[in-house]
Amino acid sequence: MATRTARTIALLTIVALVSGCGLPRSGPTKKEIFEGSVQRQGNAFVVTVDDRVASLTATETTFGFSDSFRKAGLVGSDTISSGDTLGITIFENVKDEPLLGNTGQRVSALTELQVDGQGYIFIPYAGRIRAAGQTPEGLRQAITRNLENQTPDPQITVQRLAGNGSSVSISGSAAGPGVYPIEAPTRTLSTMLAKSGGVTIPPNVAIVRVTRGSQTGKIWLNDLYENPGLDIALRPGDKIVVEEDKRKFVAIGATGQQSLVPFEYERLTALEAVATVGGLSTASADPTGVFVLRDETPEVANAVLGRRDLKNEERFVYVLDLTSPNGLFEARDFLIRDGDTVYVTEAPFVQWQKTLSALTGATGAAQSIASTAGSGN
Repeated sequence: MATRTARTIALLTIVALVSGCGLPRSGPTKKEIFEGSVQRQGNAFVVTVDDRVASLTATETTFGFSDSFRKAGLVGSDTISSGDTLGITIFENVKDEPLLGNTGQRVSALTELQVDGQGYIFIPYAGRIRAAGQTPEGLRQAITRNLENQTPDPQITVQRLAGNGSSVSISGSAAGPGVYPIEAPTRTLSTMLAKSGGVTIPPNVAIVRVTRGSQTGKIWLNDLYENPGLDIALRPGDKIVVEEDKRKFVAIGATGQQSLVPFEYERLTALEAVATVGGLSTASADPTGVFVLRDETPEVANAVLGRRDLKNEERFVYVLDLTSPNGLFEARDFLIRDGDTVYVTEAPFVQWQKTLSALTGATGAAQSIASTAGSGN
């Protein structure tokens, strides 16, 4: 009688354990996700991906330069800028009393004249003369005009020396950050980046940002190489920053890797995202239950659902079935965005295996309890 009682208690314990506790799993089942849809009084729109949905949701992160950047012409290699250092030599056509030199000295050398922040230099007896924006020849003519009424037929030479006036700064993930002068071979963005040694991050995730005064533009580095129209002419004072793409997505569920994953390309599809994390787990994944979760803009949400009344961001769950005839193509065309969550559900048989494993383990425990109770009698 005691043995039967012990066995009964053990069996009841098995039932309680299996039915009363939740088996471990990586997340909601496919059925639970569909039951949480707005169509069933839930809080997310569950939409099956087809060619139409893939096209409507295919918004990409695009960058570019404004017209003020793209239409700026090349800076002349000899154009004078604020901060430049000049060497000016004045030859006077007199013998006894030169205007600038001592008696008998017909040549006066004004070395290392720096163009001030307002773009001017000072020449004795000629006054302040604007130098910034002029070529050495233009400045020579301006000085000549200011002096020719005071000394007969002055002969003047102007030389642009090394200086920090026509320069740009390069920082971030550049191989050689620093300040570089704009010279004849480095008057465009691509040539200046080459001068600095290129970048230290993979080109496919590199973004180049240029700040000029109060304006900023940025582009993908690969686009710079592929589109000559983006190779803008530089201006003195430009700030060039090379930075890495910061977009990420979350991969969870029955995938080879569950983590926060950075984008490896400018354009990332759902199929590529799954491949990036090691693909589907062959032992547990349900290829008919690949989901992409995101907060969708009202414009895209209305287009996808064929509505006009949505005014705010909406939660969407996009469903991909990799076993359908067109499923792999749709996954190849469906674009992943920054902040998306890619979730792969477990196959139904996995839960059965866990249940059977739990039952087997619990039965063994009950038998052990019953055996112990029986041996005690």
